[in-house]
Amino acid sequence: MKQTVNFSQFCDAFRNHDRNEQFTYHGKEVLFNALEQYEQEQCEQDSDSEIELDVIALCCEYSEDDYEEIASCYSIDLSECEDENGKIRVVEDYLNQNTWICGQPDSRSFVYRQF
Repeated sequence: MKQTVNFSQFCDAFRNHDRNEQFTYHGKEVLFNALEQYEQEQCEQDSDSEIELDVIALCCEYSEDDYEEIASCYSIDLSECEDENGKIRVVEDYLNQNTWICGQPDSRSFVYRQF
C-alpha cells in the first residue's frame, strides 16, 4: 500500500525519525521537489515507479553541504579559482560529472546524491 505525501508530511517524517537536522528546511524542499520530479519522469516511462518515503535511506543516499565541505570531502582542487563564484562552479561541475544534483537550497550549497 502506497501513500502520497505532501511537503509538510515529508518534513514531519524527518522530524519523527529524529533526522530533522539532516537537511535545512530549504534543503528538504529541494530534495522533495527533485524526488517528485524524478518520480513523475519515471512514471511516464513505467507506470509503477513510485518512490517509498524512507527517511533513513534518504539521509544515507543524499546530502546537503556547502561547496567548501564538498571540495574538502572529495579533494576538489579550488586553488586555480579566482573567486567564490568560480569555486562554486568548479564544485558544481564536479558533482554534475559524478552524481545527481537535486538542486541548490542557497547560493553556496548543494543537495546531491552521495557517491
